[in-house]
Amino acid sequence: MARTQEKKQPHSNRYLALREKGDRLTLHEPAEAIRLAKETATAKFDETIEVAIRLGIDPRQSDQNVRGTTTLPHGTGKTRKVAVLAKGAAAEEAKAAGADEVGDDDLVEKIANGYKDFDVLIAHQEMAPALAKIGRVLGPKTPNKKSGTLTEDVREAVESIKKATLVQYRNDKAGIVHMPIGKASFTEEQLLENFAAAVQAILKAKPPTAKGRYLAGITVSSTMGPGFRVDPALAAKL
Repeated sequence: MARTQEKKQPHSNRYLALREKGDRLTLHEPAEAIRLAKETATAKFDETIEVAIRLGIDPRQSDQNVRGTTTLPHGTGKTRKVAVLAKGAAAEEAKAAGADEVGDDDLVEKIANGYKDFDVLIAHQEMAPALAKIGRVLGPKTPNKKSGTLTEDVREAVESIKKATLVQYRNDKAGIVHMPIGKASFTEEQLLENFAAAVQAILKAKPPTAKGRYLAGITVSSTMGPGFRVDPALAAKL
């Protein structure tokens, strides 16, 4: 006699109850989607509000990948631990800006031996040659000019990251960019302004070789809540 398997419910009752506030077909105005995402952020912690933007690109083509950095006017609400590779005056500027750890060759050696107790590593341009020694250990955390983490102005880089205003983004294998735009405790106006900045950055980063509709789909959600679709045309107008 065949054993019958109990069919598992894909989502919790809490999630399904929150899902009833919207549906998967409705295209919301950006402000409405943000309002719904805030309303469904009912966990016992300050949930992150995130935007997921599906792009009309072929991520298999290197010239169609989208990546870069942007500044959100109200930050993300997340504090990150920053380490800096710098010498002399640049090192002093990094410390004054609030870097959690600053070093030069000693920090390079430490990282080469496996140390990665930081969220972001910034390197002064002078330290660029040393990155070859630790690139394999760091992987995507390796400082580079495109992300703004390999720079002449370490003070500005540290301050923007510590204030959580600088956000890095890149599309995944499915051609989707995920980006935090704040916390559920932010006001709707703050989240909307951050949302607008995020969409604008993605629009500016459109690869010249991308064809057809570029903003294919946009969803706003909280960490533990359902997603709410945004009308891409209205988002672009922001």
